[in-house]
Amino acid sequence: MNTAAVAAASNYSAQQVRDLEALGVIPAAARSRNGYRRFSTQHVHALRAYRDLAQAVGPVEARRAMREIRLLPRDKAAALICGFHAQLNEERQQALAARCALESIRAEATTDAKPVEGDSMTITELSDALGVRASTLRYWEKVGLVAPERVTTRAGTARRYTLTAIREARITAALRAGGYRIPEVQTTITAVRDLNEVSHSIAALDTRLEAIAQRALALLCAGTLLAGIIESARTA
Repeated sequence: MNTAAVAAASNYSAQQVRDLEALGVIPAAARSRNGYRRFSTQHVHALRAYRDLAQAVGPVEARRAMREIRLLPRDKAAALICGFHAQLNEERQQALAARCALESIRAEATTDAKPVEGDSMTITELSDALGVRASTLRYWEKVGLVAPERVTTRAGTARRYTLTAIREARITAALRAGGYRIPEVQTTITAVRDLNEVSHSIAALDTRLEAIAQRALALLCAGTLLAGIIESARTA
């Protein structure tokens, strides 16, 4: 197969085929006597696998993986691909955890129950409850995500987290665990403070979950082709 033929079979342009060959995504093509590239069906399979893999994990990771699975021992090459499945599943679990937290916050906002006066936590109690460091809570306070009260003690002043502050800390912890950046969390916290409404954030998480599902399906589509590449690299 010449460059034009393999490009048509893989739905890439001829220049993209040459670029991916130069990057090591596909093996170097054989050369005919006149210097023209000669490709095989293995190159087509590699290009198709790369397309799905890039959709699943991004082009940078996909390029690295396509190079490494031809060089690593079979068990390590297979483990590399399995790691992508585990990574996607972890992203999904984090997004689901964040969504569950936001659902609980929305449920709280729709109830008539009022906070019990005096309910609060110290920074140590809250950090233990959320599984984050006290320094993380102080940083969240610094960037406006959580607003604890200051109370006077014999030793000076100390932070006390009311139910509102605890709720904001819970939302922040859930979204950060779900991979959201600080500016995105700030938007959510502002919405909760202003409107007591988190539906927009839940919709964003639903979109994220759908995107993860699409990436997981793309990885599954690449699976058989990647397995063939791993095997053929050991028998070549």
